[in-house]
Amino acid sequence: MKTAHDLVAIAKSRVHEVSLDNAEQAIRDADVLVDVREADEYTAGHLAGAVHISRGLLEFKFSANPALESRNTKVVLYCKTSGRAALAAAALLDMGYINVQSIAGGFDAWAAAGKPVVKPETPSFE
Repeated sequence: MKTAHDLVAIAKSRVHEVSLDNAEQAIRDADVLVDVREADEYTAGHLAGAVHISRGLLEFKFSANPALESRNTKVVLYCKTSGRAALAAAALLDMGYINVQSIAGGFDAWAAAGKPVVKPETPSFE
């Protein structure tokens, strides 16, 4: 029986993980940057320009959105540490998308490297 870690390892062997050093260029070149974490994670902080499509809805959202219809769409994905993004990238490859990358280390590595993160603004009541 395979574990979640086994499935992630298999996915990572199939998908292209872009290094943190090359992630900003990959994002600039992408048609869409997708955060596959859960909504509360996205709301707490995300990469600028990222759209939120949780891992559990990814295939459905991509199938239902005409803007994401082209299998040539350049997609960069990320999650917290890169496991869910690898699984999501593998799913998109299975759907026929050919320009899919995930960010190695995910959001945690991005933030730890001091790269910019969009965080919600706390309202001021003064």
